Amino acid sequence: MQVKLDLQFFAGEKTEKATPKKRQDSRKKGQVAKSQDINTAFLLFFTFMVLYIFGGFMEKGMTGLFQTSFTEYVQWDLTEDSVHKIFLESTIEMAKIIAPIMVIAIVAGLAANFAQIGFLVTSEPLKLDLKKIDPIQGAKKIFSMRAIVELLKSLLKIVFIGAITFFIIWFYKDDMMMLSFKTVENAIGFFGKITIIMGISATIALLFIAVFDYAYQRFDFEKSIKMSKQDVKDEHKNIEGDPLIKSKIKEKQRQMAMRRMMSEVPNADVVITNPTHFAIAINYDEERASAPYVVAKGVDHLAFRIKEIAKANDVITVENRPLARALYEKIEIGDIIPEEFYQAVAEILAYVYRLENKV
Repeated sequence: MQVKLDLQFFAGEKTEKATPKKRQDSRKKGQVAKSQDINTAFLLFFTFMVLYIFGGFMEKGMTGLFQTSFTEYVQWDLTEDSVHKIFLESTIEMAKIIAPIMVIAIVAGLAANFAQIGFLVTSEPLKLDLKKIDPIQGAKKIFSMRAIVELLKSLLKIVFIGAITFFIIWFYKDDMMMLSFKTVENAIGFFGKITIIMGISATIALLFIAVFDYAYQRFDFEKSIKMSKQDVKDEHKNIEGDPLIKSKIKEKQRQMAMRRMMSEVPNADVVITNPTHFAIAINYDEERASAPYVVAKGVDHLAFRIKEIAKANDVITVENRPLARALYEKIEIGDIIPEEFYQAVAEILAYVYRLENKV
């Protein structure tokens, strides 16, 4: 009894790698190995690159909007039309300013996801699942190993990014102290430069962490989709079908093939026998084949049935033990007689045709 329980325990332990079908099913459900930090790193990096490239364009757009607001808009009468026009023009200008960032953010987000998991569209994660609001399951997730890893990862990101930011500020501290002697435009340009440097540096650090996070996510994903030996057996059974059902299907197929074969015996020209153990039904039709071919064959009981059907349909039976055995072993139903048997089969057919007055 104890041995049986132990076997059941090990059969239920998830020790086997996931099968291709299991992986495909998990992917359809949206369960894939993905690091959110890679998405964030991609997004921040390209966003700061856009700020660096299009910073001048965005500055002119913002400056122009403020100038227009404090020079032209203040002179307009406060009416419904004027408010609508101000709102419309301001919205259009703001859209032009932030359009590069929005476009690159969308492209970077899609590129990061595609690089990790390829093209995947699924609605499974959006379906209502009451287990997600189960307080017991929620408590288990809070104190799980995954939650601890996420906490350590967050602390690591804070330390890394904080240290990099502090180092850059400390490196440029003297220039910051001298900003009071510079113009507003130069001061804004300096802070913009520092912001870009800090952003790109922090993004590179985040990308470094994301590489390790992605490795962990793959490890955790592979662990989560592992299967027990019983799971593998059940999946194989579902794919291949129940053995009992498969055997019944094969039996039906054999019966159908047998009936088709027996239906060809009445059309045969001759049945070559052993005389008791083997029976080979042969037909010769110039329109179907260039040489005689086998329409049925059998051994023991099946050979007896072939001879019965042949006798009932006046098909001539010829005894030739070596030829019958050789044909049974080397030729399948529907195959043409090989050249090595041409002479022997031709002599038998000639004999049959003479009996039937065909020649």
